[in-house]
Amino acid sequence: MLFKALKIIAISVFAAQPLAAASLDQPAGEVVLTVSGAVKADNAEGAAQFDLAMLEGLGAVEFETSTIWTQGVQHFEGVPLDQLVDRLDITGTTLRATAINDYAVDIPLSDAVEGGPIIAYKLNGEEMSVRDKGPLWIVYPYDSKTEYQSEVVYSRSIWQLDRIEVIE
Repeated sequence: MLFKALKIIAISVFAAQPLAAASLDQPAGEVVLTVSGAVKADNAEGAAQFDLAMLEGLGAVEFETSTIWTQGVQHFEGVPLDQLVDRLDITGTTLRATAINDYAVDIPLSDAVEGGPIIAYKLNGEEMSVRDKGPLWIVYPYDSKTEYQSEVVYSRSIWQLDRIEVIE
């Protein structure tokens, strides 16, 4: 009985250890996102690189929302920003998100909350091409909260995302 109790305690202690401290696998496919700066889990020199399969492996969420850039309600699928932050054990105050064309926006780390923005990689069930705002687009569930329906939040909704720098 004592052995069983110790085993349960050991499992509980092990399970409480953050996954983020571990290094990341190497991307097998094309790198679609690079996160640099204050990341504690990495797989490249000072950065974490992800192919699409790695992003999908972080856990996907889906939601429907309208946007100011599309017609009608759209279905988005992607990795929650808070899960990416947790996985990389990110600390700091700001995420500088940059697109393929070097357009950049600053997103407060405080936006990375459960039920908040996602790094979308699918729109209406299809991967997004560069022509269709892909391959990645930071999307907030605009219809879920009135505070997500502001020019400030809309300005953080960067598409053609390919890198994020964590700023302390």
